[in-house]
Amino acid sequence: MPADTVTFSIDGVETTVPKGTLVIRAAEQLGVQIPRFCDHPLLAPAGACRQCLVEVWAPGRDGNLAKMPKPQASCTLEATPGMQVKTQHTSPEADKAQHGVMELLLINHPLDCPVCDKGGECPLQNQAMSNGRATSRFVDVKRTFPKPIAISTQVLLDRERCILCQRCTRFSEEIAGDVWIDLQKRGAQQQIGTFDVEVLGFAGDVPVGASTLDTSGQPFASYFSGNTVQICPVGALTSAAYRFRARPFDLVSTPGVSEHDSQGSAIRVDHRRGVVMRRLAGEDPAVNQEWITDKDRFAFRWQSSPDRITTPLVRDRNPDGTRGELRPASWVEAYGAAAAGLRDALAAGGVGVLPGGRVTLEDAYAYAKFARVVLGTNDVDHRARPHSDEEAAFLGHHVAGRTLDVTFADVTSAPTVLLVGLEAEEEGGILFLRLRDAVVKRGTAVLSVAALASRGLERLSGTLVPAAPGTEAEVIEGIDAGSDEPVLARAAEALAAPGAVVLVGERAASSTGALSAVLRLAARTGARVAWVPRRAGERGAVEAGTLPTLLPGGRPVADAAARVDIAAVWGAEHLPEAPGRSVTQIVAAARDGSLAGLVVGGVDPADLPDPALARDALEKARFVLSLEVRPSGVTERADVVLPVAPPVEKPGTFVTWEGRPRPFPQALVSHALSDHRVLHGLAAELGVDLGLGSVSDVHAELDQLGGWDGTRLDAPDVRPGEPPAVPAGHAVLATWHQLLDAGRLQDGEPHLAGTAKRPVARVSAATAASVGVADGAPLAVSTDAGTVTLPAQVSDVPDFVVWLPTNAPGSAVRDTLHAVGGDLVRLAPGTAVTQDEEV
Repeated sequence: MPADTVTFSIDGVETTVPKGTLVIRAAEQLGVQIPRFCDHPLLAPAGACRQCLVEVWAPGRDGNLAKMPKPQASCTLEATPGMQVKTQHTSPEADKAQHGVMELLLINHPLDCPVCDKGGECPLQNQAMSNGRATSRFVDVKRTFPKPIAISTQVLLDRERCILCQRCTRFSEEIAGDVWIDLQKRGAQQQIGTFDVEVLGFAGDVPVGASTLDTSGQPFASYFSGNTVQICPVGALTSAAYRFRARPFDLVSTPGVSEHDSQGSAIRVDHRRGVVMRRLAGEDPAVNQEWITDKDRFAFRWQSSPDRITTPLVRDRNPDGTRGELRPASWVEAYGAAAAGLRDALAAGGVGVLPGGRVTLEDAYAYAKFARVVLGTNDVDHRARPHSDEEAAFLGHHVAGRTLDVTFADVTSAPTVLLVGLEAEEEGGILFLRLRDAVVKRGTAVLSVAALASRGLERLSGTLVPAAPGTEAEVIEGIDAGSDEPVLARAAEALAAPGAVVLVGERAASSTGALSAVLRLAARTGARVAWVPRRAGERGAVEAGTLPTLLPGGRPVADAAARVDIAAVWGAEHLPEAPGRSVTQIVAAARDGSLAGLVVGGVDPADLPDPALARDALEKARFVLSLEVRPSGVTERADVVLPVAPPVEKPGTFVTWEGRPRPFPQALVSHALSDHRVLHGLAAELGVDLGLGSVSDVHAELDQLGGWDGTRLDAPDVRPGEPPAVPAGHAVLATWHQLLDAGRLQDGEPHLAGTAKRPVARVSAATAASVGVADGAPLAVSTDAGTVTLPAQVSDVPDFVVWLPTNAPGSAVRDTLHAVGGDLVRLAPGTAVTQDEEV
């Protein structure tokens, strides 16, 4: 027998397991059911509920088997050689012990199963029947508490239902690192609570919601608190949005994939009579394990919002040639109007295509093919955010066609992870949880090139590699073993360890030379590099070819062999040869008239680097076609609007940042069409068979194309730019999206919005003093375009740098300031802003 295994028996069945295996896990492998409440495979053993008691015999010092004096909790007991375990199936003693524990748990538990949200899927209900008494001997008055207690705006607590299993407290401490709930008091009055600040020790950013305050005046909030509702084995923790809305046996469950980020989290969509009632975390050990962010869990009502576009819209022209009002139209009329408008625009200068970064792989592929085959252009770009030519080269050289080069497993096993232009908790919630798991269990070292150490980085026990916005490339170039800066020298040494990983966020595109510096750093240290965008459709769009320099599979548009390869599958005589224009160039060309038309899918002008330029272009373009789920800044100016299905109403595939395909089925019956079907119908109106009328048609073409083994785009080689001089009264802007903000996919979720972090402007003490602003006082951050006024928060930020949330309530940085990270902004004392104005 190998030295790292143990042989013992359960209910007379001998089994061999790795050393350190818990008895309850070994029983699961044998198919032996042991009741439990506190046990969870992703949480540390606690032995809190005592429901999993078993009879245990073990060899003593003399080698003879001896019975342990009391039943043992199998969730904390490790298997040892020669041990004999008897569960309730073979041991009357274990069975009696489990019945006794169940009786104690039910003494104060209310008999409110008919009105409890957990009713019908409750482990306590099930095990009370299988491992409990048929009748109760308790005749006294049960303990009660005022109910419910609002843990936050979205999680409610019924304390009398709690059985003190501590799953929620262990999750908050071990997994999320947010100690926002804990055990209070002792003895018969022991309970889960949120009111004792000395126990909880909560510190961090202040959420918007003010419904639940502890004695220090701080609300409790976490981006992952909804997971405690799902893992609670009773109805103690419930969702404010779902409470009393449905019963499990009324729901139809469909597997899905979250549409909110590039993590590809597995979810379960529970719906009734065509309405989604809730979303739960799915189980996928390779990706999100059993956790999801609160945004993935609660932000789904946008898909059934009352302002959904359900019929095509056509805008008639006024007698003077100006645009009139949108009016409902049939699909036949809308297709005809769209085809006529596109023909006219093609003759007048051409059409640009902006698919946005939230579409599925199938839809992105349709946009890429529609642009090349129907419109004859490479002017297609999905990057509805700050971007650069350097980024396009980086994606074509290092990302496209290189699927699963770096995975979650690689990140969690890496000795060192360097984050560049990426705030893991805010921009990739599941990545943050997987990183934290690696930090806690394996001691992974996390470093971040950023302007400040966020609370997320602190919970990763991370090390900040300070870099003012715009200087990231210079700092990355300085990560060398011979550096005079100790933090840079240590970072170089850590990245030289086998298995080290560099994770680059989409924000690196805003810093000149940063992506080039990352590739040189990888060559210098041997670390592997992965790109982690925010939006769910970004990586799939890169693979599908919705970039002006790339065809599907990472094939360069300028490569003749690549064009022949694609043309053979597409049945096209020839494809456009010259690389196309980027999003910003497409928008600018539409404004000055060199492009006459735009096809836009799911793009919000406010997300673009210059929203004013985008709105002006939409006004001046000869023809604008919009494919959208809900009204937007594009549909307000579009000539034809074609409604498309949200993810819950269509099948499709999202591709994670790893390059992992994540297919999902259609959950709700719907007549809404996906983008690729709409484009297929429009192409037919234009006399072209796009061949993408169904998901299977798209997959057939993608399978036929396969991978690309030819030449790729050259690696970018952009040198660090000179940081701008900062005049008195000015600062350099640092910014990123927070996980919960003012994004349109969070509309209709007031409970979720209540747990968002309160927007603040972070500056150093010296910067605040130079402006004459005290900590907590209003600070006005302005450009010629507008002003954002937020409370100042003195933080450990480089001098003459100000950090703002990109799109929080009252802080729409791009829309208000027309600025991105690294731009100069003015600072001045601001006037007080009321709470209503902030929200």
